[in-house]
Amino acid sequence: MAEPAAGVGRFKSNYAVERKIEPFYKGGKVQLDETGQHLFCVCGTRVNILDVASGAVLRSLEQEDQEDITAFDLSPDNEVLVTASRALLLVQWAWQEGSITRLWKAIHTAPVATMAFDPTSTLLATGGCDGAVRVWDIVRHYGTHHFRGSQGVVHLVAFHPEPARLLLFSSAADTAIRVWSLQDRSCLAVLTAHYSAVTSLTFSADCHTMLSSGRDKICIVWDLQSLQAMRTVPVFESVEAAVLLPEEPVPELGVKSPGLHFLTAGDQGMLRVWEAASGQCVHTQQRLPGPGRELTHCTLAQAAGLLLSVTADHNLLLYEARSLQLQKQFAGYSEEVLDVRFLGPEDSHIVVASNSPCLKVFELQTSACQILHGHTDIVLALDVFRKGWLFASCGKDQTIRIWRMNKAGEVTCVAQGSGHTHSVGTICCSRLKETFLVTGSQDCTVKLWSLPEALPSPGSVPVGGPVLLQAQATQRCHDKDINSVAVAPNDKLLATGSQDRTAKLWALPQCQLLGVFSGHRRGLWCVQFSPMDQVLATASADGTVKLWALQDFSCLKTFEGHDASVLKVAFVSRGTQLLSSGSDGLVKLWTIKNNECVRTLDAHEDKVWGLHCSRLDDHALTGASDSCIILWKDVTEVEQAEEQAKREEQVVKQQELDNLLHEKRYLRALGLAISLDRPHTVLTVIQAIRKDPESCEKLEATVLRLRRDQKEALLHFCVTWNTNSRHCHEAQAVLGVLLRHEAPEELLAYEGVQASLEALLPYTERHFQRLSRTLQAATFLDFLWHNMKLPPLPVAPSAL
Repeated sequence: MAEPAAGVGRFKSNYAVERKIEPFYKGGKVQLDETGQHLFCVCGTRVNILDVASGAVLRSLEQEDQEDITAFDLSPDNEVLVTASRALLLVQWAWQEGSITRLWKAIHTAPVATMAFDPTSTLLATGGCDGAVRVWDIVRHYGTHHFRGSQGVVHLVAFHPEPARLLLFSSAADTAIRVWSLQDRSCLAVLTAHYSAVTSLTFSADCHTMLSSGRDKICIVWDLQSLQAMRTVPVFESVEAAVLLPEEPVPELGVKSPGLHFLTAGDQGMLRVWEAASGQCVHTQQRLPGPGRELTHCTLAQAAGLLLSVTADHNLLLYEARSLQLQKQFAGYSEEVLDVRFLGPEDSHIVVASNSPCLKVFELQTSACQILHGHTDIVLALDVFRKGWLFASCGKDQTIRIWRMNKAGEVTCVAQGSGHTHSVGTICCSRLKETFLVTGSQDCTVKLWSLPEALPSPGSVPVGGPVLLQAQATQRCHDKDINSVAVAPNDKLLATGSQDRTAKLWALPQCQLLGVFSGHRRGLWCVQFSPMDQVLATASADGTVKLWALQDFSCLKTFEGHDASVLKVAFVSRGTQLLSSGSDGLVKLWTIKNNECVRTLDAHEDKVWGLHCSRLDDHALTGASDSCIILWKDVTEVEQAEEQAKREEQVVKQQELDNLLHEKRYLRALGLAISLDRPHTVLTVIQAIRKDPESCEKLEATVLRLRRDQKEALLHFCVTWNTNSRHCHEAQAVLGVLLRHEAPEELLAYEGVQASLEALLPYTERHFQRLSRTLQAATFLDFLWHNMKLPPLPVAPSAL
């Protein structure tokens, strides 16, 4: 028997963000350090530094101007990182500490597009959108050279690998490679052999050869002595990066002879190895299916034996350099997250469907990512079978796929099916056993797919590919797109929600219509069965969530609170509460019994399309259009325990306060009352001190012995007391002590003293005026009394 869910029998009151999976790379340059332990990449206004082993972002470096980073480079000695922003500022970082060591103006008249260090890590070259190339001495902090003559944006700079040669290579929009002599401060040569933008320059280990690649589908080998082209190799693809390989045999990559070999990455989405002498391709990496596989960047960390390539959909792939064996995968940017699900019997992984044909599976403990290829268009929806190993996906390519995860966390596609004539926008797996699943499509039909009893296990998928599934039943259910399908906990009922503003209930497996739920004013985005009751929840674009009785199809409750479409709804707390997510970026927690919105969770900035709850009901998972995936933890019990501990502590402190007052230990009592942060309790202590026969001396001595932070708190309390004529005497007494004994400069240094004085002055003037009027009235009464006195009566003559 599984352990009971956390918090069963209690209502939840709050969730807290436990973990965020956010974009860390949005295109542009990526760089590995020489050790291969850290990966540097640009994400808008920041340069993110990733720990390669864990995939976690160790540090984000952001310039003070908070402008987008346009270029960066790490020095060869791994010590210095320099970044350039749109504000034309260059910043030098001690990146391991995350601190800025120097900041200076780039002097370029347009943003810096590229930069590179020389082999000694002392010189930095910057190429600008203004067509200028500048060289900076990083050690002595001054500009050394300014080269002009390039036509258009300079998008590539590189130093000659021999420091003594003092040569700088640059390439601009005019497709030429210019060679600049730092010694002569002149252009030595203009190399014109490419017909389109040059995308990379790389040098051989012996410093005699340079390789250039371009989008003109050729790579050129240059002799660095004569600065002449030695060989042009047609590679038949637009090349974004080329890397010269070490001149040693690598049989796994087809490198058998000792000559020059290089590796290319481009729009075909494959890494390929070429022999320079013959121009032959000696090794081709297997191409995976689906769009977005074009390679935009490639870099080699030779000392670490690692090769990094970047795909057009911002996935970073780390290979073992000698075998091109995939070591790590990183998902840099998920664009719009459309669905999320927990995976594994203990919810150890999550699977994410974003605005991409690829699925991403993250291991929550280690941040390891696996990118799954198979769909040929955007994946729209996901669902997981009961045991957690098997899950299903569907998408715009009109197909469904079944995936299985093994105990090592590796995921393989084991089955696929097609049959819908439009995008498949929703999918739901059987609840009891792994026997069937249901899909809903824009073609207004629902299909029931039965699963074979024995699906292949990961790693043993047959040679012919995944098992092909056939639809067991097809039913036209609505007049418009079907946005959601849900299978009942007993696998005997099916609910469908559509853009036609209705939900319908069907009997499985024949798909017989049982009834219609009508009442929403706009289309439905989600339908969900209660795990405990004969109830269906529906979420609609009219901003409401409704609960319906399955027996008579009547509306039981309506929950209003979202400002826009409600996109997802889920039952929690054994069916007694609901979680809903909407286009307003909010997640709301509702208690069904009293229709109350218990909590609104605001952590997303855009539509929350994905919502899923864990098996133990102690976590929730959300994914949104802001590219963020958030893991929420149920903190109800923690908060209740903290609240209980706080209440118990308050009771103990109150008792201690009463004892101190009884014993006339006023200083301890006042300090304790201030720590409780209760103005009324502090007032009680002040009143107790003033009732003492030696009140003036007692109050003065007690207040002056307080710490400065306690005096600041006391001054804030005086502001509150001073607004009430019954308590103003205590406030004025404390103020009198502070004004008499604290130096003016001390008082002015108090936190928030200006606001306190502004609040004290008007009420103090009012109290003073009231006292003045009372004194005048008393004086007048005294005068009147004296004037009203009758003269003394004459004394009667004594009797004779």
